[in-house]
Amino acid sequence: MDLETVTPEDFGASLRGFGLNILVRDVPAQAAFLAEVFGAVPHRVSGDFAIIAYHGHLIQLHADHTYGSHPLLGLVPETPPRGAGASLHMFDSDPDIAAARAEDAGGMILQAPTNKPHGLRECCILCENGYAWVASRPLTDNERTAT
Repeated sequence: MDLETVTPEDFGASLRGFGLNILVRDVPAQAAFLAEVFGAVPHRVSGDFAIIAYHGHLIQLHADHTYGSHPLLGLVPETPPRGAGASLHMFDSDPDIAAARAEDAGGMILQAPTNKPHGLRECCILCENGYAWVASRPLTDNERTAT
């Protein structure tokens, strides 16, 4: 499927398994953040919508106004953090690289890159929309023995 030319109807009908839709104030800015910090690939970026491809998975960004009659919109706070309590994990992202790129991309480091006892090196980055994005990768053998 060509994510640049697929119709909304065909794209929607193709979705399977688990999906992640995120409401944001500025779709192009959020798409640029995900591309810059995590190396995600944005498609069909507009003021209303974007498809974000990341390691074979798709994320959909929707502008707030596209959810005009959806009951969820009334629950979204006016100011961040919007996703309090949820962490959006970007596995296969080097946390050191993501953290180095985050501030220039409009993010704020909530937790610096850290080796975790569950076998991952992670950092937590808050984007301008208030979502907590976690960049992580498996610990190397040397990092495992050092913890």
